[in-house]
Amino acid sequence: MSEFKNVTVVKKANIYFDGKVTSRTVLFGDGSKKTLGVMLPGDYEFGTAEKELMEILSGEFEVLLPGEEAWRPVKGGESFEVAPNSKFKLKVKVLTDYCCSFIK
Repeated sequence: MSEFKNVTVVKKANIYFDGKVTSRTVLFGDGSKKTLGVMLPGDYEFGTAEKELMEILSGEFEVLLPGEEAWRPVKGGESFEVAPNSKFKLKVKVLTDYCCSFIK
């Protein structure tokens, strides 16, 4: 899906890591939520209360998911899921554009 229709966008940005990661929240009529964001190169650790689907629109990084010992490469056009109530680490190599879906 390249665009979302009939949504509400929260104007206030979500800003993390001194502005190196930013996103905007998109709310859907069915109550679901996504964020659209950009990550600059760097090393990050995120926590999530809900299950997440991370879709990488462009860019490249490595991810270390909960319970895994090896870093996994991820690039534009790929996606991965993160378990609820967990943390995951990223080593972002180039500017990365992403869409995060929160799954209930």
